[in-house]
Amino acid sequence: MEREVDVIVIGGGPVGENAADRARAAGLEVVLVERELVGGECSYWACVPSKTLLRSAAALRAARRVDGAEQAVTGRLDVQAVLARRDYWVSDWSDQGGADWLESIGVGLERGHGRLDGVRRVVVERAGGEAVVYRARHAVIVATGSDPVIPPIDGLAEAAPWTSREATSVTEPPARLVVIGGGVTGVEMATAFAGFGTEVTVLARSGLLGTMEPFAGEAVAKGLRELGASVRLDAAVERVERTPSGEVVVTLDDGETITADEVLVATGRRPRSERLGLETVGLEPGDWVAVDDTMLATGATGNDAAPWLYAAGDLNHRALLTHQGKYQARAVGDLVAARAVGGPEQTAPWGAHVATADHTAVPQVVFAEPEAVSVGVTAAEAERAGHEVRIADVSFSSVSGAGILADGYEGQARLVVDAERNTVVGATFVGQDVAELLQSATIAIVGEVPIDRLWHAVPAFPTMSEVWLRLLEALGRPGSSDAAAPGDAGRADHSGARTDDAGSAA
Repeated sequence: MEREVDVIVIGGGPVGENAADRARAAGLEVVLVERELVGGECSYWACVPSKTLLRSAAALRAARRVDGAEQAVTGRLDVQAVLARRDYWVSDWSDQGGADWLESIGVGLERGHGRLDGVRRVVVERAGGEAVVYRARHAVIVATGSDPVIPPIDGLAEAAPWTSREATSVTEPPARLVVIGGGVTGVEMATAFAGFGTEVTVLARSGLLGTMEPFAGEAVAKGLRELGASVRLDAAVERVERTPSGEVVVTLDDGETITADEVLVATGRRPRSERLGLETVGLEPGDWVAVDDTMLATGATGNDAAPWLYAAGDLNHRALLTHQGKYQARAVGDLVAARAVGGPEQTAPWGAHVATADHTAVPQVVFAEPEAVSVGVTAAEAERAGHEVRIADVSFSSVSGAGILADGYEGQARLVVDAERNTVVGATFVGQDVAELLQSATIAIVGEVPIDRLWHAVPAFPTMSEVWLRLLEALGRPGSSDAAAPGDAGRADHSGARTDDAGSAA
C-alpha cells in the first residue's frame, strides 16, 4: 500500500523544516521524513551548541578588555556551567519540541530513513525494520545535509577521531586536543577548547580561513596564539595512532610527533546521498545534487517534463551554511506550492522563488577570537572575475565606538567595490563583536546600493557602524578629487579621538 501526499520532504533539519512549513502554509498535505532528531545537525551538533560553547569565554574576555569591569572579574570560567548551558540550548538532545511544532502546523512526521524509489516515490525504513511507501502528487524535496570528511590519513579512522559532533557534545574537555584543519569548524572548536583551558594544537596545510581575505586568517591565528593555542601552518599529517593507554600520537610529514588526548578532524564535508536512492532517478549516489536557482535537481528523471525533485541546503553544495539553506528552503517551498495550486511563478533573478543571493551575497560569521565575518567576494575573487576593483581598508582604531567597546580594540575592515557599477561586491570585518555589522554589508550588496547613496546612510555615533563612514572616506568623497582610483586600496588612518560635549567628532 502506498500513501499519497502532496509533498514529501526528506530531512528534518532547519532546511527541511522551512520547506515543509512553506508548502504546508499554502494548504498542501506534507510529510517530513527524519531518521535522527527533528532540528537536524545545526540544532544539536553544529551551529547552536558550538556557538553556545564559545559564548561564555568570549563574554569573559570582553569584560576583561574594559577597565572597571576587568577589576570585577575575579574568577575563572566555569566549564561545567558552560556545558550545562549548552545542554539547555540543545534541549538535552530531545526533539520533542520540534515534533510538537510540526504537529501544530499540520505537517506529518515519519521517523525513519527515507530514500527515493523512482519518480515521486519514497520508501521509509522505520527503526523496527518496517518499510512504508509514500508517493508525492507534486514534489519531493531532499534536504539531507552533509557529514564530516575523514581524510585518508594513515591510521586516522582507526584512531576514533572526533568530528564536530563529538566536539560540540563533549561532556569533559580533554587536557590536550589536536585539531586537523584550518577552516571554520577547526578554528571555532580550537577557540572554544582553548577557552576551556585545553592545550590546543591546530594543524593547517596552509593558512587559516582560506576562503576569506588573508588578513582574517592572520588575525585569527594571532588570536588563537594569544589564547595559548599552538597554530602550525603548512603542517601535513602523515599518520595518527591511538596508543593502548588511550593517547593519540599525530606524526607530521617531517617526522615530528604531537601527543594529545583527542584529535578533532575538521577538513571538509561530504553529502549525505549514498543511501538516498539517487540511482533510481538517474543521479549518482554519493554525489552532491546539482540544482538550478529554483533548487530543481538537474538531470533527474522526469524533471524536464514535470518538475518534481528538488534539493536544498548542504546537499546541493551551493553554500554549506544553515542560513543559506533556509533561504533556499523558503524559496523552494513557496515555488512547489505555487506550482501545485497553479499560482504565478517568480523565477526571474531576485524573484521570490529563486536563490539568487547564493551567487552574490553569502554572509558568513566565524565566531573565533577575534570574530571574522564576510559577505560577497574577496578582492582576489573580484579581480579574477574581471571586475574593475576599488578597495577600502580601515583599521577599527579610527572608530570611536570600537575604542569605547573595548580598551585597545584591534580590528580591520575592508570593502571591495566594483568600480564600473560603483557598488559594494564584498565586505570583510575582523574584530570583537563585528558579527552584527554583517547584515548592513549584505543589504548593500543585495540592494546594489551605489556608493554615492551609501554616504547618506549615516551611522549613529559612537557605534561600531561608524566604520562605514571611515570606509567611504577611504574610497573618497563622491565628486571630489580625493576619490580613490580603481585598483587602489584607500587606507584611512584616523585617530579615533574622543568627542566634545555636543557629540561631534573631535
